[in-house]
Amino acid sequence: MLVRDYMVEDVVSVETPGNRDDVLRILKRTGISGVPVTKDSELVGIITRKDMLRKAEETQLSLLMTSDPVTIGPDATIQEAATIMDRYNFRRLPVVDEGRLAGIISIADLITCVAQMKFRDEIKDKFTSQTFALWEETPLPLVGRIMEISGFDAIPILNSEYKLTGIISERDLIKHAMIEDSVEVSDLSNGTDDDEWTWESIRDMHTISFGISKVQLPDKPVKEAMITEVVAVPQNAEVSECALKMKRSRVDQLPVINGDRRMVSILFDRKLIRSLCKDK
Repeated sequence: MLVRDYMVEDVVSVETPGNRDDVLRILKRTGISGVPVTKDSELVGIITRKDMLRKAEETQLSLLMTSDPVTIGPDATIQEAATIMDRYNFRRLPVVDEGRLAGIISIADLITCVAQMKFRDEIKDKFTSQTFALWEETPLPLVGRIMEISGFDAIPILNSEYKLTGIISERDLIKHAMIEDSVEVSDLSNGTDDDEWTWESIRDMHTISFGISKVQLPDKPVKEAMITEVVAVPQNAEVSECALKMKRSRVDQLPVINGDRRMVSILFDRKLIRSLCKDK
């Protein structure tokens, strides 16, 4: 199985110099996790959802993107692609052929491969991760900050009765993100000790106004942005079975429940692709 058999060839990309707002619109419209940045058809970087959320005030693509990203060739094996993504915690790999962007292969493409392989291993322990949950009234900006600090791509949401009511992911945050423009004032006075009413004090007080444009999350509870139709799996579910559920539901993660239907862990797609790795 080769990368060329699973990669997406019709790649959505942006050209530098370009506009950050265009990237945000692309991520909102498509739900993809990252956009390659090209210059004269050559790959120069990649911008991800994390970049947009972490560098909320940055507008220049050259400062938003990761320059010289790790790439892979179309004739590399799926196992090689999975090993690189697992090692560096990537969600996508640009596919470069003779210096040109030929396509992109993502975790979602590898999940399709895992679903086809009919792996019978159970997910318990080896592929699942411990996680935490948030209350459904938690404000979205706080959720975004918690996700940034924790490094989790998705977090389960509970109601006041401690029941699982939804799940929030980076993709959902981007869907609700907006561009906020504001004006800030900087004080450039020389710090004179004269009385504020003297002519010298008035003369030495200078201010400058400048515009700020940043990606902002609305101040509303997470329950208004979360996915409520949660697909869960039991602890003894098989690897390929879970991959198929992810593919059909178009999700990046699955809550794992016990016999009492209580959530005990979470299964991320990035862990599931380890079944393809050379050193699994």
